[in-house]
Amino acid sequence: MNIKYKIAVLLITFVSFSFAQVGTKDTIDDQTVNVIKPYTPTISDAFKIKERPSLKDGNTINQKEVKYNIFSIPVASTFTPAKGKAATLDKAKPVKLYDNYASLGFGSYTTIIGEVYLNHELNFGENVGGYFSHHSSQGGIEGLLLDDNFSKTGLNVNYSQKLNDFSWKIDLGADVMAYNWYGLPQEFFGQTEANTIDSQIRYNSFYVGGKMGFDNSFIKDGSVRFRRFGDNRDSGENRFVAKTSFDVPISDQVIETEFRVDYLGGSFDRNYNTTTGLDYGNINISLAPCYQLKQDDLTVNLGVQLTYLNDTEFNENKLLIYPNIEASYRLVSDILIGYAGITGDLIQNSYHGFVEVNPFVSPTLLVTPTDQQYHGFIGLKGKMSNNVSYNIKGNYFAEENKALFRANNAQTFAVEDYQLGNSFGVVYDNVKTFSVGGELNIDVNRNFKLAIKGEYFNYNTDVESEAWNLPNVQGSLFLDYQISRQWFMGGSLFFTGERKDQSLLLGTLIPSNPTTVTLDSFFDANAHLGYNVTDYLSVCAKVNNIANQDYQRWQNFPVQGIQFLVGATYQFDF
Repeated sequence: MNIKYKIAVLLITFVSFSFAQVGTKDTIDDQTVNVIKPYTPTISDAFKIKERPSLKDGNTINQKEVKYNIFSIPVASTFTPAKGKAATLDKAKPVKLYDNYASLGFGSYTTIIGEVYLNHELNFGENVGGYFSHHSSQGGIEGLLLDDNFSKTGLNVNYSQKLNDFSWKIDLGADVMAYNWYGLPQEFFGQTEANTIDSQIRYNSFYVGGKMGFDNSFIKDGSVRFRRFGDNRDSGENRFVAKTSFDVPISDQVIETEFRVDYLGGSFDRNYNTTTGLDYGNINISLAPCYQLKQDDLTVNLGVQLTYLNDTEFNENKLLIYPNIEASYRLVSDILIGYAGITGDLIQNSYHGFVEVNPFVSPTLLVTPTDQQYHGFIGLKGKMSNNVSYNIKGNYFAEENKALFRANNAQTFAVEDYQLGNSFGVVYDNVKTFSVGGELNIDVNRNFKLAIKGEYFNYNTDVESEAWNLPNVQGSLFLDYQISRQWFMGGSLFFTGERKDQSLLLGTLIPSNPTTVTLDSFFDANAHLGYNVTDYLSVCAKVNNIANQDYQRWQNFPVQGIQFLVGATYQFDF
């Protein structure tokens, strides 16, 4: 609508109305009124604009028809397009793994080290293998009055078979070891006494055993082992151990159970001070059921161990009950995991076990089990990153009849080669031990790995004045670095803190006043460097005791100084 037109009509109407109100006389004149309706357009009034207007021109141009011709000439060609394929990534050549290897090395102190490991697959799931090791040295530690040479040789053969839901393995082997009681206390004896001593002790061991595993059975696994161990001083022992684990279903729950039978029997030709023989033996039977409870991030193992002990030599019987409770809780996923528990066990001591820890013991030991009443622990473990893991742990042990190595007294009237203070015996005491330690494992990359571990100990004894030959601090460091495909290196560092031992000289006219001796702490650093000549042949050089310390691991028993070794390893398949 036209806005101006509307305004004009309104003004005319208003003026007309105003004049009509003027005057006192109300009169109405006859007039003709024309009502004009505003224009309102409709759709029908509109017209379309044609998108393609028709061109009407009288002057029309006649176009000339054009024809095209293509002349095809065949051309001979030998080109054949290659098929397309995806691009490949450059990757390292996979390392060839071999089933067998042999290594041999030579070093200072006329040291020989050798190993051979064999494994051959007869059929699918059926294997036969073997292992041979040798380590010997002609000795040569300065300042000694007795020979310090030693040798260790071991042989093992095994056969295994894997079936559909059952696997089993049997093995047998033998070990031969020779050491010397070379730790003659030179404050008491000299070369004259040393010339009368045959200081060598030889140990021999034979064992046979087997183990089996089940995939779909309430019996999960089982193992048996028999070992005969003895020496060239008319001592010997037999030990038989059988173990199995199985599940006991109760309602909708499963109780995991372990069953163990441990028999030990042996004898020594005499004790240390008299010619009376020593016999020992016991059998213990243990049953340890355990129920596992899981809820979200919490895992709890609730169990108990029942152990029946029969001392076959003294006809004494005991029923011992130990806790077996462990719990862990994920505080922050795998980053921070807290754990704690309290357990216990009857530890079977043996002549073979003592020799493995200290080969300079005398064949006159009292052997009895250790009653570990409880072992409480609490700790934190987890990962700081994908390459760094840690574990911090505190322990508290309460043990009755804990075995402690202590130097035997030196006798001026000695009749045996080990009675001049150059051997060790075993004493038992009730010991409470507190320890706190931690470990850190760092995998910088797949070529460099580092592990650090340390632990502090505090001991409390009942009868003995010291926890003999137990260190107050222990630590270790290991590193492994693959420099390149050919070169590799590694190293280790061990630290052992102070230990206490006892020195005593007995004679017909000499008062017996034992003296406590403090053994100094020591570091032992080792390193090696190797080169892979081929995939199957490598050479290596090692240096042990780099600091050339003449420390004493046991009283009056110094170790070899700096040692150099070179050797080679050959890998192969049949």
